[in-house]
Amino acid sequence: MMKPAFIKNNFSKCMIALLLIITSKSMAQSTEKTMLPDNLKWSERTALTILNKYPKAWQIDGTEKPKWDYKMGLVLSAFEKLYQKTNNEKYFNYIKEYADEMIDADGNIKKYDIKEYNIDCANPGKLLFTLYDKTKDNRYLKVVQQLRTQLESQPRTVSGGFWHKQIYPNQMWIDGLYMAEPFYTQYTVKYENGKALDDIARQFELVQNHLVDQKTGLVYHAWDESKEIAWANKETGTSPTIWGRGIGWYMMALVETLDYYPKTNKNYKTLVGYLNQIAKSADQHKSASGLWYQVADKPEMTGNYLESSSSGMIIYALAKGADKGYLNSNFKKTAQKSFNAFVKEFVKKDDKGEIVISNVSSNVGLGGKPFRDGTNQYYINSKTKDNSSPALAAFLLSAIELNK
Repeated sequence: MMKPAFIKNNFSKCMIALLLIITSKSMAQSTEKTMLPDNLKWSERTALTILNKYPKAWQIDGTEKPKWDYKMGLVLSAFEKLYQKTNNEKYFNYIKEYADEMIDADGNIKKYDIKEYNIDCANPGKLLFTLYDKTKDNRYLKVVQQLRTQLESQPRTVSGGFWHKQIYPNQMWIDGLYMAEPFYTQYTVKYENGKALDDIARQFELVQNHLVDQKTGLVYHAWDESKEIAWANKETGTSPTIWGRGIGWYMMALVETLDYYPKTNKNYKTLVGYLNQIAKSADQHKSASGLWYQVADKPEMTGNYLESSSSGMIIYALAKGADKGYLNSNFKKTAQKSFNAFVKEFVKKDDKGEIVISNVSSNVGLGGKPFRDGTNQYYINSKTKDNSSPALAAFLLSAIELNK
């Protein structure tokens, strides 16, 4: 009489065991699908890490709502270079989806206000030249023209330098050169027969004259021509700190502006000279392993640290500068050695084979409320993060340039 119950219990146990086997196999297959292959180049591993972490590009750095932002411009410009190298359409589509999310049917950037005169807004505009050339969608051209209009009316210092934003009167920030000049150069050469080339060269000349430290040859983060803001040196107008990422922004600004600046123009050799000057100074201030510090000229300061985004940006600029012939070929060897040091110091793979880049300085600025005084200690105290966009993009760019 007990036999049917015995059979039933055994059948139930068998079914549970079978379900467990199927589930575990399914989970293993799922893990295999999401695990990145071992044989990927660093460039593609980085790109796939970004795609997996941020399926929509507007989500980069955990952004909660779609935003027209320099960070997306920075990362996606690296994707554009990877697309040019691999012809993999998924990299192009990632860029296009961001542009289409941010630009409405009438060709306006969502939530963009020209009156803010935020120079950061020019940076994502670089993505639209290729998009327009490839698709002939007039919305992209219209936005490019809007951003050019912003630069035309951007407030300036007395000597002609772009203000960083409307809320920062009389101030040039070093990152502003990266945000505006490569876009500005590409636009004026493509659509204006180069009429603004002198103005672009003037922006770099002002940096050389006012933001370059005479002792180290490195660049300060910002300059207030009026010398009125509390962080400004009363004699020079510069902010107090030589920020590692600031050096990176400036070097990238130069190599990417030179991509479009005509060699026949009288300012071309001058700009190449500026790049050589900052490259030599940066090389002299790298660590023994070949990396750069958060406060670049004071490695001995308590709490100062090797910082990944600045190191990646400088590596990329040195490699690209050497490849393009702007810099001596020895800088390519420097970039190679520093890239290897970067991987050793900052890069790990997680259990999915995705990369984790450590020691990324959080965003820092000057002035505002609460007031940011720009001291060395302020930069050293900025919390570090993993995988913030400046480091991911810089590593991706340097890996592409070095074919890693």
